Amino acid sequence: MSKEILYVVDAVSNEKNVPKGVIFEAIEAALASAARKRHGGDIEVRVAIDRVSGEYTTLRRWKVVEGETSENPEREMILAAARLDDPDVQPGEYVEEEIESVEFGRIAAQAAKQVIVQKVREAERRQVVDAYIDRKGSLMMGVVKRMDRGNVTLDLGNGVEAFLHREDMIGRETVHVGDRLRGYLKDVRHEPRGPQLFMSRTAPEFLIKLFELEVPEIGQGLIQVMGAARDPGLRAKIAVRSMDPRLDPVGTCVGMRGSRVQSVTNELSGERIDIIVWDENPAQFVINAMSPADVVSIVVDEDSHSMDVAVTEEKLSQAIGRGGQNVRLASQLTGWHLNVMTEEQAREKSDSELGRLVGEFMRQLDIDEDIALLLAETGFSSIEEIAYVPMAELLEIPEFDEDIVEALRGRARDALLTRAIASEERVEDAVDLATLDGMTPELIARLAERDVHDAEELAEMSVAELAEIEGVDEELAGRLIMAARAPWFNADGQN
Repeated sequence: MSKEILYVVDAVSNEKNVPKGVIFEAIEAALASAARKRHGGDIEVRVAIDRVSGEYTTLRRWKVVEGETSENPEREMILAAARLDDPDVQPGEYVEEEIESVEFGRIAAQAAKQVIVQKVREAERRQVVDAYIDRKGSLMMGVVKRMDRGNVTLDLGNGVEAFLHREDMIGRETVHVGDRLRGYLKDVRHEPRGPQLFMSRTAPEFLIKLFELEVPEIGQGLIQVMGAARDPGLRAKIAVRSMDPRLDPVGTCVGMRGSRVQSVTNELSGERIDIIVWDENPAQFVINAMSPADVVSIVVDEDSHSMDVAVTEEKLSQAIGRGGQNVRLASQLTGWHLNVMTEEQAREKSDSELGRLVGEFMRQLDIDEDIALLLAETGFSSIEEIAYVPMAELLEIPEFDEDIVEALRGRARDALLTRAIASEERVEDAVDLATLDGMTPELIARLAERDVHDAEELAEMSVAELAEIEGVDEELAGRLIMAARAPWFNADGQN
C-alpha cells in the first residue's frame, strides 16, 4: 500500500502540476474519513503519511479541555484525565491514540478519489490566483469562450478563464464566441467556485491603460495621465500633462493624423475621446475639461467644492451635452461639482449674492452700503473672514486705514459672539425639536439660524426647504417634517 500511495502522489502531481504535499494531504483526509466510518461514532481521526516511505498511521484524537466534565466525550478529554498519561499536556492540545488503519486500496476508487479531485481543483484555482494577483490592474487579452445573458467568459490560455459581467461590457458592442477581446483586470480573488479573475471594459482605468499601450511617451514618463472619466461606448475625457515643457501632451496622445487616439477609439467601439490638458489651478482645469465648450467666466466655491461655470447662450447646450454628458464627465474628471449657466444667469446670481452679502454686512456690522459694497466686491464673503483674516488683507483696500480696519474687525467679532450666544439659547429653548427622531444639536442650530425654533415651525416647512440645509437629504427632511406634523392628526389618523 505504501508504494501505491507514492505512485498515486507522483502520477497526480505530474499530471495536474500540483505540489505533492497537496496530494498527500488529500489522501490523508480520505483515509481519515474512511477510518471514522469503520470505527463509528462522532470521533476525530488524523492520518499521518510518511512522505518518503509512504507508510501511514491512523490516530484517534481528543481535544484537552478544562473542567470536571466534557460536553462531547467522543472528541474531548478533561485535563485531569489527559495528564494521567502526559503530565505536561495543556488545554487546547490533543491526546492521540493509534488505531487500526484502513487499507488504501479499498478506498482508492471512492473517498480518496473524490477528496483528491477536490483538493487538486482547489490547488489549481489557488495557483491561478497566485499567478495573476501581481497582474491586477493590467490589460489582458483573451478569446470569448462563452456568453450567458450578456456576461462573457474569456479564455486566457492554459485553462485560465476571466469573467466579464454585462455591466463591465460596452453597451453597444457586438461580441461573438471566438472573438479576441481585451479588458482591464480589475480584481483577482480566490473563490471556491465560479470565476476568480474579473475584467472590465467600462472602467476609466481601461482607457488609461490603452493610452499607455499606444503612447510610448507615457511609459517613458514624459507624459503623465492624471485621470479619466467615461460614458462607455459614447464619450470619454482623459487628462494629461507633459513632464517636458517642449512636449505637447495633447498632440502626443493624438498621434500623427490621429493614429494613436483612433486606435483607442476603435478598441472602445467608437467611443469619442476628449484629451484634456491638466492644470494645477482647479479653475483652469475645469475650463479645459469643459472642452469643446468655451467658458466665459467661472466662480469657485471652495466650501461646497463647486464651481459656477458661465457660457454664452448659444454654447449652453454644447457645454451641458446630450443628457448632461459633457458637464457630467467634466465633473467626474475634475472632482468638482459644476453648475453650468448662461452669462445672464451668472450675472443675476452674482448680483443676488452681492446684494445678500451687502445686506448682511450692513446689518451685522452696522455700516453703510458703500463700505459693505467695498468688502463684498473685494472678495469677502462672510463675517468670519472679516473678523479673523490678517489685518494686512483689509488694509489692501485703498479706502481703508487702520482705524477703519480695527473697527470692522471688532464689530465682526462682536457679531459672531452675539450669534453664538443666541444660537445656544435657541438650542436650549428648542426642547421639542430635540425630541424628534434624527434631530441633532447641529441641525437645531442651523434651524435656529432660519428662525425655526420649535416643532410647530418645522411642521410648516416643505421637504425642499429643509433639504437645502447642509447634511439633510430628502429622506431625513421628510421624516423630520412628518414627525413634527404628528400632532396635526387625531387618534383615528385623520386630518
